[in-house]
Parts: sequence; C-alpha cells; structure tokens
Amino acid sequence: MNAYETLLLDTAARDERLVVITAENRGHMRTVPPMLGDRFIDVGIAEQTMIGMAAGMAVRGRVVVTHALAAFLTMRAFEFIRDDVAISNAPVIMVGMVPGILSDGNGPTHQAIEDVSIMRGLPNVNVFCPCDEREFIDGMRVLLDSHAPWYVRYLSTPELPIDRVAFEPGRATVVRGAALHRPNVTILTYGFLTRQCIEAADQLGRDDIHVRVVNMRSLKPVDTEAILHAVATSELVVTAEDHLLTGGLASIVAETLMIHGKGAPVLTIGFPTWFRPGRLNEVLEYERLSSSAIAQRIRQRLADIVHPPAEPPSHHHEVSHA
Repeated sequence: MNAYETLLLDTAARDERLVVITAENRGHMRTVPPMLGDRFIDVGIAEQTMIGMAAGMAVRGRVVVTHALAAFLTMRAFEFIRDDVAISNAPVIMVGMVPGILSDGNGPTHQAIEDVSIMRGLPNVNVFCPCDEREFIDGMRVLLDSHAPWYVRYLSTPELPIDRVAFEPGRATVVRGAALHRPNVTILTYGFLTRQCIEAADQLGRDDIHVRVVNMRSLKPVDTEAILHAVATSELVVTAEDHLLTGGLASIVAETLMIHGKGAPVLTIGFPTWFRPGRLNEVLEYERLSSSAIAQRIRQRLADIVHPPAEPPSHHHEVSHA
C-alpha cells in the first residue's frame, strides 16, 4: 500500500463524507476500491461526468477527490469545472495524473503543460504543485480539510533531501540556500523540476555562484512576498517549470512585478511550445531541463548581465534615384 492509498483510507475511516472518484485512473490506488465500497466510483472515460457528479456531491456536503490524466481533466472537462465547480465554489479536489513532462513517452495530446494556466485562470480554483510524494501527501491532508476547490498536480517521486515546512496555501519554502541573505541567483520553481534546480544550485555553488532555490508549490494563492524578496535580494531571478512559459510561473512573476512596479533581470525556463516526446531522461536532456543544462543556462545569463552582448551593427542601405 502506497502513501496515498494510506491517506485516503485513513481519511475515509475518520470522515464518512469522503468520496473518491476516478475516470479510469486507479493505478496509484488499487487497494482503495474494495475497501471504500460505494464511496469509490469509477466513471470510466468520462471526465465531464466525473466533475459534474463530484460538484453535485460536494455542494451536498461530501468531501470529494477526483482523478484523471491531467491533460484530459483540465481540458476535456474544462467547461464542467468552470460551470459546476468554479462558479458554485464547490469544494472538489481535482488530482491531475502525469502532468508536465511526466507523460513519459506520450505525444502532445497527453502532455499537460498548460494545466496550471487553465486552472489558475478560474476564480475560486486554487492550484497546488508539490515537489515530491511527501509534500503531496502533506498538502493533501490540508486540502481535504480546506472546503475549497483545488487542482493538484499528482507527484509520487522519491523524497527530496530538504528541510520541511508544513504546507500552507500561499506560502513558498526555501529548499536550498536558506542562509544566503543576498544570493547571486534565486530560482523559483515547483513540482518535478525542484530536484533538477537543487542539483543545479549545488553545481553552481562549486563555481562560487550562490543560489537560493524556492519551492513555490502553491501557485494559487501564490506567495507574492517570496517573489518580491527574490527580486530585492538577487542579481538574477530564474523561473523553472515543466509548463508553457505562457500562463505558468513565468507569467505569475511577470504579473507580480508589474502590479508592484518592480523590475529585475529574469531568466524563464520552460516550454515555448509542446515538447518532443521521449522517455523522461531524454526529455530532460533534449529540452535542456537537466540539472547541468539549467546550471549552464544560468551561467550564460549571468555572463550576459555582467557583459551584455554587443548591439548588432545597424545597416544603412543607400537608396538610388533614377
């Protein structure tokens, strides 16, 4: 039994309101259905039905957790999330499976790299993107008692070697370089890439480039103070995410700086378009998201700040008149 199964069953034992629903995605909780009985529902490949059903149960007092592939949950069922969950503020927890680059080997139809943008754009819907399995479990405990709609990027990766701060909506946590008062670089990140960013920070440290890594984790509500602190104390702010550059953390930082009238050198690491399908390690290397590639991209951006590239010479064309 994995940690998520344990969490669901423990919650069900103490709270008879819990209902677990899935759209044919039960690989991560195979022991749960027989133990929950009629409080477990598999609607099949019918994400819209799942969300409509979940919203109805939630407004009647149930604690409802739904599961589907992130790409299908956020896009196929979007209208139902908007109309039934967001507008009515129904406390449905929507867990998106294999988000971002975790669609290992699948093509663009299964790549959920616009999910954060879609979900955070809806009033009342909050967004949680944990950095590892432990943070996912710790955060879900809070969400189950939050009585609010949440979109969650599911993550079951091994525990990161970091100091832990209890999950709190709207609060980021420093996972590397907490003692640095004025780092050269602050990396703002979330989810799966947190590990790569920590490793990149360690590599840069060997070059005497001091890096703070901030796990944003709650992208809505977002920790505005963490972003502003990064800008105020760092030579360079980096956003790193397995998401499109439009609408995700890069956009969140830009919005924050605009609202507060701040400016800063920023390096945005993410996807300008859909990524080339491949195994996870292949994607990390090809898309320059590995720890070594992230470190190199930061080195180059710092070099450009210190020694800006020369302006290309302007070319004036003579115009002949007959």
